[in-house]
Amino acid sequence: MMAGDVVGIWEVALSDGVYRIEFEHGTATGKRVVWINGQEVLRRDWMFKLVGKETFTVGGMETKATVNIEAISGFTYEYTLEIDGKSLQKFIDNRSKVTKTWVLQVDGVDCRIVLEKDTMDVWFNGQKMETEGEFVDDGTETHFTVADHECCIKALSSGKKRAGIVHYLMVDGEAVAGWTD
Repeated sequence: MMAGDVVGIWEVALSDGVYRIEFEHGTATGKRVVWINGQEVLRRDWMFKLVGKETFTVGGMETKATVNIEAISGFTYEYTLEIDGKSLQKFIDNRSKVTKTWVLQVDGVDCRIVLEKDTMDVWFNGQKMETEGEFVDDGTETHFTVADHECCIKALSSGKKRAGIVHYLMVDGEAVAGWTD
């Protein structure tokens, strides 16, 4: 798959999955290659300008990504990744505010459930789920089904102004641990 010219590897978590982005830069040949989850998505051979940018999309939602190539000194280069026009770290920090992710097992299978707090969209292992929302006495509930299991994400007030709303995942009426931001 890849030669010895891989100079950057990044993990990017989006609602529809976690993507491994690898960037190959042949400073002698000018080659630039982008791999996502082991699949080549962009190749440029014989680029005479060794610095610059390579832009491509990631995931089913075609999120814009850019690898920036900057000369540090002589033939030393720095490679940074931007997602949606933000540095990777700023993108990750922002995602942790607008999404809630749970990693769990359902019927012995590893699962990843993502709630997009701003739209209340729910993703299960990369697929956007059909949901039904309802207002209840103590907040809201978003219902969906996964492999014959009734799931519900409860949004409740934390009672603390700084903490805001807290989201809990329930599967068949049982609270699920395993959430990550």
